Amino acid sequence: MSAPHIRPARLGDAIALAELDRDVWSPLHSVQPRPRPPLGPFFDPANPPAYYLVAELDGRVAGYLRLVRPTALECNGHVRQIQGLAVHESARGRGLARALLRAAAEESRRQGARRLTLRVLGHNTPARALYASEGFTVEGVLPGEFLLEGEYVDDVLMGRALTE
Repeated sequence: MSAPHIRPARLGDAIALAELDRDVWSPLHSVQPRPRPPLGPFFDPANPPAYYLVAELDGRVAGYLRLVRPTALECNGHVRQIQGLAVHESARGRGLARALLRAAAEESRRQGARRLTLRVLGHNTPARALYASEGFTVEGVLPGEFLLEGEYVDDVLMGRALTE
């Protein structure tokens, strides 16, 4: 087994990433409707490849993380936010999500950020445990923020400092 390779996304990754999104979709982690064919473009002007880190395993796309500024405000420019993390089921348990989180922290630091934040659904216990193990703490909870498959689900805000 090879170690995961994390790299910036390329335009040519669009089909593999759209298929990955379709394959891993679950109400455990997504508030979006289930992707259905025909799949739309993965990248668009609001979501260019520059916003994504890709995890490869054995030479194949196996995961991604979307890393963006949470707002266009200059006073918020020191913060980066993870707005999507996906790992193919066949690659889970091999450290891809952890590697993507660490790469996101490094890329955020490289961009001059001092904080890294994310939002996670309250019932996604595995993701919350992973984020906590990487230094994220709960900074807020929006109770019952989403209605998913007939259940109200909390939106949990987590963050961490990037300075030592």
